[in-house]
Amino acid sequence: QVQLVESGGGLVQPGGSLTLSCLASGFTFENYWMYWLRQPPGKGLEWVSGISPTGALTNYKDSVKGRFTISRDNANNTLYLQMNSLKSEDTAVYYCSKDRPGRERGQGTQVTVSP
Repeated sequence: QVQLVESGGGLVQPGGSLTLSCLASGFTFENYWMYWLRQPPGKGLEWVSGISPTGALTNYKDSVKGRFTISRDNANNTLYLQMNSLKSEDTAVYYCSKDRPGRERGQGTQVTVSP
């Protein structure tokens, strides 16, 4: 079955950086678009970024463009999200997902941006 395990979250000050990782198993990772989603406190799930199977195409939510970078390592079935210049509004549980709506997503990793 599909398994997605996120890691790398934590507490960081505004302006800081974090890199999230997601280890995938149970499907042919290199054949799928992959996504990062997030759920801010008290809000719904929102799409953050997506990457094509080869990594040649990427797209981003407007509010993270220029600050976040999605990437993937197909040899190791791993998805990444490099987050720079973090803001308090980036505080959320971050999920990697096999589909954009998030029906097949991991358990999430908490990112808290606070002084």
